[in-house]
Amino acid sequence: MHEHSAHAEHVYTCTQRDSAAASSSIVASWRRCIAMHQLAPEDAREPLRLTESEFRTARAESEQLIVNASDELDRLFTTVGKTGCCLLLTDRNGIALERRGAAGDDKHFHELGLWTGSIWTEASIGTNGIGTAIADERALSIFRDQHFFSSNISLSCTTAPIRDHRGQLAAALDISTCRDDVNEMTLAMLTQMVRDAAMRIEINLFRSAFAGARFLMVPQGGPNPAAALLAVDRHDLVLGATRAARLALKLDDRRIAAGIPAADALHETRLSDDEDLIDAERAALLRALSRAGGNVSQAAAALGMSRATLHRKMKRLNLH
Repeated sequence: MHEHSAHAEHVYTCTQRDSAAASSSIVASWRRCIAMHQLAPEDAREPLRLTESEFRTARAESEQLIVNASDELDRLFTTVGKTGCCLLLTDRNGIALERRGAAGDDKHFHELGLWTGSIWTEASIGTNGIGTAIADERALSIFRDQHFFSSNISLSCTTAPIRDHRGQLAAALDISTCRDDVNEMTLAMLTQMVRDAAMRIEINLFRSAFAGARFLMVPQGGPNPAAALLAVDRHDLVLGATRAARLALKLDDRRIAAGIPAADALHETRLSDDEDLIDAERAALLRALSRAGGNVSQAAAALGMSRATLHRKMKRLNLH
């Protein structure tokens, strides 16, 4: 109990200071908990929980998210599940939709509220990995006494936000543990794992949203270009862009809806309109010839022209 009262006193002291240390993201979250959400750090509480009916509705609204995340959750749990960690996938409102945990740890995690149907927002349970990552819209870790409530200071968690195909916050992925031997180095490794898994879920969501499109990786997509993708239609117009691609290429919904060519978005050297048409015709003939295994007669038939016409075009475009 002394530890809990000391933590509460520390929270109050830090939130009243006006210093560089007191302006950290953790203290900013503590201040929100006190000022906005009317919470007190000395209180012992669990997160709010949905009714069964409310939980079914929340899962139904996030069905596509769950489908695209399930394999990644399973893969991540095989790595961290035996180390006393549990995983939570929440929606944008902090509602825990999916969970992975070892049976031997279930009782303790259930008591803490790390369970499906729980609401892990700052308003519900104070400063915590999920709620604060959602509030700040960025990946972060909350290590033990960085939590707001004294009842949660045995917990360490690391969370990464997940964005939808328009780059909007859609979900959060969290790894939590109560192990005494977890240090900041261990948490840093878990942080990298959860960020990588969240990125793969984002890519899954993006590919599902634009099924049938062609996907291009943006070379200037920052430290992780695999996350910077464009979805392109058969006319080479951009259909969609991940958040990383939007940031790298300064794209927004308006520019995408206007129908920007992928070459323009990528700032590639632009051909003249005449050269564009010639290039498109050359590409069409090469595809037809490739599919026909180089057989000119078959390629001509597939293109709906005579063999002689195709030969003339090939000669004009220097395709012999």
